[in-house]
Amino acid sequence: MPTPDDLRLIDRLHGGFPLCDRPFAAVAADLGCSEDAVIDRLRRLLANGDLTRFGPLFQIERAGGRFVLAAMAVPEERFETVAAQVGALSEVAHNYRRESAHPNQPGATTLNMWFVIAVERPDQVERVTEQIEAMTKLPVYTFPKKREFFVELRLPLLTGGDHAPQ
Repeated sequence: MPTPDDLRLIDRLHGGFPLCDRPFAAVAADLGCSEDAVIDRLRRLLANGDLTRFGPLFQIERAGGRFVLAAMAVPEERFETVAAQVGALSEVAHNYRRESAHPNQPGATTLNMWFVIAVERPDQVERVTEQIEAMTKLPVYTFPKKREFFVELRLPLLTGGDHAPQ
């Protein structure tokens, strides 16, 4: 369970990592602790699974790669096994369960596993998709990006902070 100091660090880092020679020292100065304390805390949060990732987000298309949203209809009895198979691939990120909001309505989908395929070159998407289909024996539906929107979601971690309930 993250401590209040952990939450202050996460809140400080969300959306604004310093671009300087010693960014962890700059963060530490903001938080009133040492550079080593910041680095150790981040390592612990990652090791404990409180944070699953720490790093930059790139516009991968500018670097020649591609992100593609994908989904599968996975039978409930196989969901955990398929999630582990798909999630083990280095090209897969954000693997999660999502149910149709209105399962009995016209147009409802049986797609219940959603993930992002991230590859270095656009021609690799098909290879990864075929690999997942061969591994799971289930079809993968891809939804290539047509237009990009920037939406920054910041959830409150502490009361009284910049992005917290007052």
